[in-house]
Amino acid sequence: MVNTFMPWRTANMAAGVCLMLMSLFLLASAHAQVVIPDDITLDPLITGLNQPLSVRDAGDNSGRLFIVEQDGLIRIWDGSQLLAQPFLDVSDLTTADNERGLLGLTFHPNYAENGRFFINFTADGQSGANLGDTVIAEYQVSADANVADASSQRVIMVITQDRPIHNGGDLKFGPDGYLYIAMGDGGSSDDICNRSQTISLNDLIVGGDCQPSRTAALLGKMLRLDIDNTTPAGLNGLCGARPDGSAAYAIPSDNPFSGDDNRCDELWSYGLRNPFRFSFDRETGDLWIGDVGNRNWEEIDLERAGSLGGANYGWRECEGFHPRNDPNEDSICSFPSVLPVMEYDRFNPADCSVIGGFRYRGPVRSLRGTYVFGDFCSGRIWFAQETSPDVFEHQVTAFNGSLLSGFGEDIDGELYITSFGAGAVFRFNGNRSDQVFRDGFEAPAAVAGE
Repeated sequence: MVNTFMPWRTANMAAGVCLMLMSLFLLASAHAQVVIPDDITLDPLITGLNQPLSVRDAGDNSGRLFIVEQDGLIRIWDGSQLLAQPFLDVSDLTTADNERGLLGLTFHPNYAENGRFFINFTADGQSGANLGDTVIAEYQVSADANVADASSQRVIMVITQDRPIHNGGDLKFGPDGYLYIAMGDGGSSDDICNRSQTISLNDLIVGGDCQPSRTAALLGKMLRLDIDNTTPAGLNGLCGARPDGSAAYAIPSDNPFSGDDNRCDELWSYGLRNPFRFSFDRETGDLWIGDVGNRNWEEIDLERAGSLGGANYGWRECEGFHPRNDPNEDSICSFPSVLPVMEYDRFNPADCSVIGGFRYRGPVRSLRGTYVFGDFCSGRIWFAQETSPDVFEHQVTAFNGSLLSGFGEDIDGELYITSFGAGAVFRFNGNRSDQVFRDGFEAPAAVAGE
């Protein structure tokens, strides 16, 4: 039986409808200022995958790509072939159905030295966490660079989920060295438990599907953790701590809600619905979030580098620029929150769920500075460009991702997509410069390849 991954508002749209509509002709949007370079192609690179969700680079100069498959496998492409043996297999810890499974992977910034990496998966209910709960876990590579040590698991945090959808799933290290974790609101079309706007634990809704755990206050949020330190037992404001107050992580001193025992110290921002994919701009450090909409609008949020955190992105009061469930394109949400930098409507029935991407900083000259994102069901891919300071316009391209499930970049900034429908990884290609952008500076390609 083939699982169907649906990272959106509710699981009430059949995959067959998405597949049927994928072939619709892609009309250009009205954002004429955006230039679609004519040298860009999207070419298959890796095939033979089983429901891939994301592609990651370990930052170790090995040239390998690591592909997350929903059923619990992390596969390695070594630059020439897909290795038969998985890097890690956690299929016995997770159940891959609908929006559940192995959802995220990130490598420690010093992975080349310490071999540490982190995953985000939903529990199968048989391994110490309740069915569907989010588990953030750390692993180490073994003596074989292509095989992780499965026995090295260290659980960082377990987060209660109200329902089997809106799990978020992405996690990444920011330029500040801290681990960011994107959490969805836990499910239902309209966030009936109000997780996204709940900051005070006194306001936590319980009963019915709304679970009583303190960790439910982490739903609908972006979390920020110091993963290189731990927290001792005792009283603190950690909502994800063990029963004795200890935790396998610490809290950065500048987290916006740190020190308030009635709020979760782990929180960085809130008001998110299902931030399934996010990224950091390797040049500026800006944070880009693709937040899945409810019924009418899909949104891209932008948090500039240097932010003090604490931003409220508006859900469940706002959906895109608009009041929740308002299809009027001229309406503007008046709730005091940070409006998205871009949105697109779901009036095209093929679209269903935004997949946040990356701002391109790789070697293809004509694509540099373009933010690339897409939609899961239609597979449509948009290019967005900053047409004036802090103003981004976007235009749909002729490229299609066939149930596009994620984006990724390698150490040189090459941009990839994972196609859930094709079971493949594709790469954007075009006319290349002899310079590549790496870690905040331009370096000669020869040096970058050493």
